[in-house]
Amino acid sequence: MAIRTIIALPDPRLRLKCAPVPAIDAGIQALMDDMLETMYAAPGIGLAAIQIAVPKRVLVLDVAKREDENAAPEPLCIVNPEILWTSDELSTHQEGCLSIPEFFEDVERPARVRARYLDRQGRAQEIEADGILATCLQHEIDHLNGILFIDHLSRLKRDRITRKFAKTAKHRGPPRKSGAGKEQAAAGG
Repeated sequence: MAIRTIIALPDPRLRLKCAPVPAIDAGIQALMDDMLETMYAAPGIGLAAIQIAVPKRVLVLDVAKREDENAAPEPLCIVNPEILWTSDELSTHQEGCLSIPEFFEDVERPARVRARYLDRQGRAQEIEADGILATCLQHEIDHLNGILFIDHLSRLKRDRITRKFAKTAKHRGPPRKSGAGKEQAAAGG
């Protein structure tokens, strides 16, 4: 396992639509292990492969500590996710993103979702989620489609944040390794 570099806005790779994974092999499992280590070190509660510059439809989540700080880790490794259903009921959670460090904003999304995916062993699974898990799952699937949580904000807010990160990128050195920075207090990776 290795901690990978998390790419940050305005990196154009964050806007790529990720390719489906044809088969889950040892390489994909190693990628998921690296992603979990990177996510926990950041720290965050979700991470999409594109955030470490791998354009594959792979994501990892673990909201256990977010819901109960004494909880044991409960990682989910998700490959080729597809949202099957979303509730009409909406909920608002404050979201943050490891690729947009230290910026948090309230985002409204469906309160409940059902998704289909492949697990770490390549078995077909379905999950029905609500609360922070539903928000995080939608946030990470958005990443796989080249969508950032700031795309759910007003154009004015989104443009302001994009300009700020573009300006910061000019003054920033090489990409940061995860593990630096504040704990992500909100949904998403």
